[in-house]
Amino acid sequence: MRIRHRLSAAAALGALLAHAAAQAQSGAVPVLVYHRFGATAADSMTIRTSHFEAQLRYLALHGYTVIPLRRLVEHLAGGGDPLPPRAVVITVDDGHQSVWSELRPLVLRYRVPVTLFIYPSAISNAAYALTWQQVRALRASGWFDIESHTFWHPDFRQERRRLAPDAYRKLLRQQLLGSRLRLQQMVGGDVTLLAWPYGIVDQDLMRAAADAGYRAAFTLAAHPATPADAPLALPRYLIGDACTEAAYARLLEQASHPRAPDAPPR
Repeated sequence: MRIRHRLSAAAALGALLAHAAAQAQSGAVPVLVYHRFGATAADSMTIRTSHFEAQLRYLALHGYTVIPLRRLVEHLAGGGDPLPPRAVVITVDDGHQSVWSELRPLVLRYRVPVTLFIYPSAISNAAYALTWQQVRALRASGWFDIESHTFWHPDFRQERRRLAPDAYRKLLRQQLLGSRLRLQQMVGGDVTLLAWPYGIVDQDLMRAAADAGYRAAFTLAAHPATPADAPLALPRYLIGDACTEAAYARLLEQASHPRAPDAPPR
């Protein structure tokens, strides 16, 4: 019995070590998504600027490294240099004016890369949105990567129900390829990353994104990105003001060190 117990314990330890090795090799990385910033949290998609700055300080004090999203995408595809321990990615959706007034000063102060997913229809048109001049200045700073959030942020589930099949396919092309081309025309660079509006994604949407030239796309799901995830449906954690410091710390720790599988039965 004692020998069997030792063998069982050794097998359990071996399973845990194998999981740890696989985890280190796969490099599971939390991708965070924010929307708006302000002195107060007027809605669920706004985080207080002071709260966000506290999160940046937490990352720095606890050994996390904010890496560009493109570096993670390259890593997940099996290329690039190894990622640093405790890597994390910051993304921001929609392109609201608070990106310029609230987020930009903190990004420049803390020197962290951010990927900004925007929908071109709002830029220089909607009062709440950035201008093209501001978007170009953000990219020129070297800390912001500008990527696509479709052309005007549709709800694809509603559009599929509303439109005939041919009209829906035409809409997909406009929203996916049209956004890429407009951003490349107005800002420059190669736009190959996409954030799905409302996190809605399915097999047809992924095929359409691939046809439109996207290399990776992101939805909403509370787990870290790994090579096991579909490249055109990679997960992101939605972060708002309700995410307390304790919840933020727990999220990062669990994302960086996912739970090992249960030991095999004795």
